[in-house]
Amino acid sequence: MDREKFTRLEEIPNVGPAIVEDLRLVGVSHPRDLIGRDPYQMYEELCCKTGERQDPCVIDVFISAVRFMEGEPQRPWWAYTAERKRRLAGGDSFGQTKRSGRRKEEGSR
Repeated sequence: MDREKFTRLEEIPNVGPAIVEDLRLVGVSHPRDLIGRDPYQMYEELCCKTGERQDPCVIDVFISAVRFMEGEPQRPWWAYTAERKRRLAGGDSFGQTKRSGRRKEEGSR
């Protein structure tokens, strides 16, 4: 599938109006802007910009959109939920440490 034909964020599978707003908040205005982006970093940036923790399923949608634009087949966003849960349980994101599994205090980031 030729990803170049996608010119609007709404054309990307799993991306609706609310996710379009979220993507724009993190600097994504065109589908090609997703190529090479880290969905977990995008989520963190979104949480910082909105001042509140978003539903973690947003990460799944971000993963699906990034991977689709990078050439992977279209998959439903929930196909990435298990991957996200494994990664977050491992402590690679959101201020967790692998040894303790506890979150760092907000002020210590």
